[in-house]
Amino acid sequence: MSGLILWPNRLWNFMLILLSYFLSKKGWIKHPWGLPVAMSVEPTTACNLGCPECPSGLKSFHRPTGNMKVADFEKWMPQWKNHLMYLNFYFQGEPFIHPHLTQMMAIARKQGVLCSVSTNGHFLSNEVIDQVIDARLNKMIISLDGFTQGVYEQYRVHGELEKVKDAVVRLVNRKKERGVKYPEVVIQTLAVQPNEEEIPLIKAWAKEVGADRVVVKTAQLYAPSDSHPLMPKNESYRRYFKDELGNWRIKNPLDNHCWRMWSGCVVTWNGDVVPCCFDKDAQHKMGNLSKAPLREIWRMEAYKAFRSQLQKGRKEIDICANCSEGTKVWA
Repeated sequence: MSGLILWPNRLWNFMLILLSYFLSKKGWIKHPWGLPVAMSVEPTTACNLGCPECPSGLKSFHRPTGNMKVADFEKWMPQWKNHLMYLNFYFQGEPFIHPHLTQMMAIARKQGVLCSVSTNGHFLSNEVIDQVIDARLNKMIISLDGFTQGVYEQYRVHGELEKVKDAVVRLVNRKKERGVKYPEVVIQTLAVQPNEEEIPLIKAWAKEVGADRVVVKTAQLYAPSDSHPLMPKNESYRRYFKDELGNWRIKNPLDNHCWRMWSGCVVTWNGDVVPCCFDKDAQHKMGNLSKAPLREIWRMEAYKAFRSQLQKGRKEIDICANCSEGTKVWA
């Protein structure tokens, strides 16, 4: 929690969100009492890679694409500072393609908000690394989905593994040179069939070069099957299982409640507010920040209707049906 300013109004808001969430699980209330404590913003929809199962990489969006305006972010951030505790600079696209990403990081950190970013690691020049440290970013998640180029590029299409590994080493070394502990360097591996046997090598290498930790994530597959080229052979790496009828189902029980629906939201590059990061094509727009502030959008009828629908039947909502998260309370 280093770097988070726990102003009384932020703490009070968090307690309201937490209490209302647990009361909603019992069916006693339907909507959150506070405002978002955790959010993601989308710096850009542009990406240099062509990853399968990713609308950004496949260039398959049905929504407008572009870069977030720094002036817009600078206007929104003061409106969020009394309730926001954590901000992730990622939704779709590669964040560091945005020419002023580190400037937005600095704006958020000056408000005492914890900040993270998720990147494919191809744009981390020495200059950018120093800018990230100057902005006091709390956490950088770097995707490393293979330990050899032939394996890595099967998912990270057009990617250069050595460029990413070199960026990790330079970031770790620069932190040491400058005597800082931030950002936390997290190596994230998306477990897919081509790379599952290399995951132990990734973990060993990350420890050797001084990364802070490794996270292995399951892959979202839109049509899971035995023959899917990305379906891991190791069942512990799978997001899905086969039921007694032979149908593939997600391991998440998809209970009719969701912490993320109470605690946060996502803002696209052009100011659309959507419920969560599983709404990749922004099909469930709750409002736009150019037309209303977040505190109003959060309480609009569209948002209330979406939460009510989730509490009645989460499995019936398209973006929830493939969700691996949402039940753990953020802390």
